[in-house]
Amino acid sequence: MLDPLQLLIEYARFPSISADPAYREGLAGARQYACGVLEKLGFKVEVVPTGLHPIILAERGGDRAWPHVIIYGHYDVQPADPLDKWTTPAFEPVVRGRRLYARGTADNKGPQAVQFAALARVLEENPNLPLRITFLIEGEEEIGSPSFGEFLKKHRDRLREANLVVLSDTGSPNADQIVITTGLRGLTGLEVTLTGPRTDLHSGIHGGAILNPLQALCELCASLHAPDGRVNIPGFYDDVREPAQWERDELAKYPYTLDDYRQFLGVSQFYTAPGYTALEAVRFGPTLDFNGIGGGYQGEGSKTVIPSKAFAKITMRLVPDQKAEVIRDLLEKTLRHRCPAGIKMEFSMKEGGSPYAVIPPGRPNTPADQPPVVARAFAAADAAITECFGKKPLYLREGGSVPIIGQIKQQTGLDSLMIGLFTPEDNLHAPDESFSLDILERGVNTYAKLLKGLAAG
Repeated sequence: MLDPLQLLIEYARFPSISADPAYREGLAGARQYACGVLEKLGFKVEVVPTGLHPIILAERGGDRAWPHVIIYGHYDVQPADPLDKWTTPAFEPVVRGRRLYARGTADNKGPQAVQFAALARVLEENPNLPLRITFLIEGEEEIGSPSFGEFLKKHRDRLREANLVVLSDTGSPNADQIVITTGLRGLTGLEVTLTGPRTDLHSGIHGGAILNPLQALCELCASLHAPDGRVNIPGFYDDVREPAQWERDELAKYPYTLDDYRQFLGVSQFYTAPGYTALEAVRFGPTLDFNGIGGGYQGEGSKTVIPSKAFAKITMRLVPDQKAEVIRDLLEKTLRHRCPAGIKMEFSMKEGGSPYAVIPPGRPNTPADQPPVVARAFAAADAAITECFGKKPLYLREGGSVPIIGQIKQQTGLDSLMIGLFTPEDNLHAPDESFSLDILERGVNTYAKLLKGLAAG
């Protein structure tokens, strides 16, 4: 039987940072470690080359009449910077209290350790478990999964044989209240660059004669929101699917209040579009955000120049049934229409993905043709979480994006069961990332019961 804590300690030692080419060895080590675990569990393991970091595709075969589940995860992690903010080194896992500290412990190696250990336990009890399983573990999730689309095109017929996808790359509010995620926001965006004069100019000699690209950029950016907070792009809201009443009712059970959220963020008040509270806005509403803006002199002191160029990095979070390519085109069209004369505008596009939503069984808007295995998976997960964590799960959309989930749905038709095993306390993408040992232990029990519940009766 696998010890999930020891497994996670060994897995987290590999600095598998996909954003930095200097860490290829760490990526290879993490990949080989995961492959070794799966081989010991009896899987046939294939390492599929990509343009960057290979994808692990491991299969446990069996009778084709058995249910077939794909378990998704990723072996890459975020950079550990700033290193001086870590209490202990980022890739030297250490237990303090009831948490294991190291980069990648929560995102996403901890949840994988849960899945591996649960499967080991179940197979030890019943080596002939009537369940086909495919592990799909990628190495580029933290950089937007640029190779996944091509992988999916090549392997979609093979993946279509499954009944659903299961993953734990989403969050819950705390270690006692688990969330089954029913929706993910999509993501798209672009970088816009404005060019005025051919070079930076002396603002005393030339100021007043031309339009400053920074001024033009600021006016353009300011035009993209209305005073009430709504995105000011014609057609932006045309395809937005409003949440069902049961979704609002479910969110009302969330264990934190608006004031808790405000204090957590450290702000004096919220700024939300009409029709949403702050807790609703981050799940049910689309957004447009400025992630970076620049131009001109950025050093200390003053340098009186009119910059030749100015830029802004813009991303948009999308909700069902918005489409990433449609919304990005609307943004580009709007910016071009509003661009002032005398300014040259250029775009570089950002990768993204469309939103995803799944309706659990037993809801007023549950699809009449929902596959029986999907309904059984949700029921098994609900029962397992309730028993192992002591509370029924909440069914909530999440504000973040996992673009590959929407891609899988589009290419294969498969829905996803998303069980949140990380919490805000885990410090994802930040110094002192950690994973709760309570979630680790209860997660193993939950997944063991889920796998048994998914197996053919």
